[in-house]
Amino acid sequence: MGLEPVAASREDEEAKKMEAGGDTIGQKLDAGALFVLQSKGSWLHCGYHLTTSIVAPPLLSLPFAFAALGWTAGIICLVIGAAVTFYSYNLISRVLEHHAQQGRRQLRFRDMATDILGPGWGKYYIGPIQFLVCFGAVIACTLLAGQSMKAIYLLANPGGTIKLYVFVAIFGVFMMILAQLPSFHSLRHVNLISLLLCLAYSFCAVAGSVYLGNSDKAPPKDYSITGDAQNRVFGVFNAIAIIATTYGNGIIPEIQATVAAPVTGKMFRGLCLCYAVVVTTFFSVAISGYWAVGNQAQGTLLSNFMVDGAAVIPEWLLLITQLFTLLQLSAVGVVYLQPTNEVLEGLFSDAKQGQYAARNVAPRLASRTAAVALATTVAAMVPFFGDMNSLIGAFGFLPLDFAVPAVFYNATFKPSKKGVVFWLNTAIAVVFSALAVIASVAAVRQIALDAKTYKLFANV
Repeated sequence: MGLEPVAASREDEEAKKMEAGGDTIGQKLDAGALFVLQSKGSWLHCGYHLTTSIVAPPLLSLPFAFAALGWTAGIICLVIGAAVTFYSYNLISRVLEHHAQQGRRQLRFRDMATDILGPGWGKYYIGPIQFLVCFGAVIACTLLAGQSMKAIYLLANPGGTIKLYVFVAIFGVFMMILAQLPSFHSLRHVNLISLLLCLAYSFCAVAGSVYLGNSDKAPPKDYSITGDAQNRVFGVFNAIAIIATTYGNGIIPEIQATVAAPVTGKMFRGLCLCYAVVVTTFFSVAISGYWAVGNQAQGTLLSNFMVDGAAVIPEWLLLITQLFTLLQLSAVGVVYLQPTNEVLEGLFSDAKQGQYAARNVAPRLASRTAAVALATTVAAMVPFFGDMNSLIGAFGFLPLDFAVPAVFYNATFKPSKKGVVFWLNTAIAVVFSALAVIASVAAVRQIALDAKTYKLFANV
């Protein structure tokens, strides 16, 4: 009891230091941390950011993952994914709170790695993997949005000839505008709308699945796992990578950095809000979608709602589902752009001048526009990015969100080796590190198999 006022006082001091450009791990805050990761939010804002970063349109791929796993294994993997990620994200939060109470608040994933494991881990492992995962997510969101726009266009104009890369470019221009929102905290209202949108398109997807499953247009309900033994095995690990990517976040420290001090307990409440939405959406879409189409599930459930260019569910329902999906993708894309923005601000802005000084506004506008332009170009050139995103998910999300938090917790709190916590964390770190390696191999194999169909600027 007597320690609580001292801890709160330290966090208040840390907040004042940060506002004045103070330090996090013994270094002066750069412009990236000072401007992008402003610590002004509440636990509700934290919940909005978490929900947008986790509950995103890739959840519409869960029926496809079930097709490789079957009912029992699919549901087990979905439950394990929810339980382990909630536990792991809470571990990261507790480590961050512990260091904040000691006057060393860490704002970025690489700060955590540097402070806990040493500078090499932050500079050469955590930092590059996080950047790759997050920028890959921006590319994926841009591509998925272009595909949603094209689907809406074809519903309104069957036989239309506008190519996919045109829609990708249009969405990229919109993203360039949205990317200029100055800080992570400034996205709080955008992410509240995003939370409502993910609930909306998930409920629409469930309604579409129920309609299709009860209509004569549904494929035969076959829940057997197809393919020879080798393809089944690799399919299982590819499905695990898909589920891991769906639950993936990769920016927990950056989200917690947006919370105003004292931070104690706020992340846990935000996680509870987020995972209420996760359970509602993930399980309903996965179960209803797989029930409706069985092993004929395609890469995204919305593809099953169109056959030979014609909607097999009410056209208005498919249209609004695509529209809600498209709108949320813009919020997801700009959330995962924040680590890139933070790096760019650190490189090109001057922390001694105001955030809105001309000296800082001009490079911010140019650098963020260039970053979105690069993501848009890659999305337009490589419309088969889904295969590569599976590799990024296996190589990035599995270690960052499953293995690393357990390592950070054990290294920080040093729980007794005779206790359950130490061995639970160790088991999580070992098992999911092994899964990351195997799933990466499966993803590379899938890329090799699909290589013959790859074509730059393909109209898929």
